[in-house]
Amino acid sequence: MSASIDPKAVIETVKFNSDGLVPAIAQQHDSGEVLMLAWMNRDALAETLRLGRVCYWSRSRGALWRKGERSGQVQCLIELRVDCDGDTILLRVDQTGVACHTGRRSCFYRAVSADGRIAEALPIERDPRDLYGDSS
Repeated sequence: MSASIDPKAVIETVKFNSDGLVPAIAQQHDSGEVLMLAWMNRDALAETLRLGRVCYWSRSRGALWRKGERSGQVQCLIELRVDCDGDTILLRVDQTGVACHTGRRSCFYRAVSADGRIAEALPIERDPRDLYGDSS
């Protein structure tokens, strides 16, 4: 992403919900793989645009969550897209390592089969204890 992007202009285009959040889908830029969905507030979106490193809003912690700050599994922003209604963001990223806190490449690792059973479709690539310590 270019450092000349005006975060204010982008933020004015986005329709945040009543909690001041917008869903943000992270997609690997070169493969199209959907990695995760998280939430952004205005500050997270502005920081992401300013620095080129993806930042989210953690609803559970009530604080900014800089992807990879504990695990080292960062997302570098390649391109940001806003959907037709302005109420969802697509982040095309270059993901370092795994995106999911379970140690899988994608948070979408469970698949529903034709008979309705849910099975794990992606293996664990990194032990979460290695990423986050014993308290994950």
